[in-house]
Amino acid sequence: MPHRILSIKEVAQYLHLASSDIEALLKERVIPCERQGERVVFRLTEIEAWASQRILNLPSKGLAAYHGKTSTKVREFSPDAALMPQLLTADRINAEMLSKTRASIIRDMVDMAEKTDLLSDKADLIRMIEEREQLCSTALPGGLALMHPRNHDPYMFTESFMILGRTVQPIHFGAQDGSPTDLFFLVCCQDDRIHLHCLARLCTLCQETTLLGDLRNAESSLAMLDAIVTAEEPIIRRL
Repeated sequence: MPHRILSIKEVAQYLHLASSDIEALLKERVIPCERQGERVVFRLTEIEAWASQRILNLPSKGLAAYHGKTSTKVREFSPDAALMPQLLTADRINAEMLSKTRASIIRDMVDMAEKTDLLSDKADLIRMIEEREQLCSTALPGGLALMHPRNHDPYMFTESFMILGRTVQPIHFGAQDGSPTDLFFLVCCQDDRIHLHCLARLCTLCQETTLLGDLRNAESSLAMLDAIVTAEEPIIRRL
C-alpha cells in the first residue's frame, strides 16, 4: 500500500541494500525518514520517489554497484536477467512521435500504453506521471527521459511493460543541464523491485553503451528494439 510504513530491514529489502547501507544513509541524512520514539521508520511513498531520483543521478561507479545488487534479486521475473525483451516489443515503440510539449508527450506516451491492453486506468496513469514530474523531472542529460508514475500499485497494470518514443523534434522536458529531450521511456512496473532495477538497467545502458546514438540512428521501431536488446547483452554477460 502507498501509505505503508517500513522498518530499516524492510526498506533495505525494498532498495536491494543491506541494513548497514541504510544505517549509513541515515547517518548521512540523505534518506527520508521519521522517528517514532526511538524507532526510525520510512514512508513507502517518500522512499519510492527518493529511490527513483537517486538512481537517475548516481555516478557510473555507484550505478554499477547498485545495478549489480539489484540484478541478483530479479531472477524470478527474468531467469536470464534480460529485462528489455521481457518489457519492450516493437509495437510499444514509436520512432516518429509528433509531440511538441511536455503535456503532449505525457499524453501521447500514455496513449501508447493504453494500446497494450495492460493498462487499468489511463487518466490515473497520466495524473501519477505528472505528479512524479512535478517532484523532479525524469529528463537526464543526453536527451533522455525515464518517465514513470509516482507510485507503483499492482492494480495499475495487468503486467509490467515499457514504452519507448522518439520525437521528431526535441522537447524541453526539464533536464538539469537545460538540454532538450528526444528519447522517452515510460516504465510501468507492477513490482517496485523490478521498477528500481529497470531504472538502474536503463541508466547503465545509457552510460556504458552507444545506445542513445543507436536509437537516434535507427530507421524503424524494430531497429530501435534491436538496438536496445543488443546493448543489453554485454551488460548481462558480466553479471
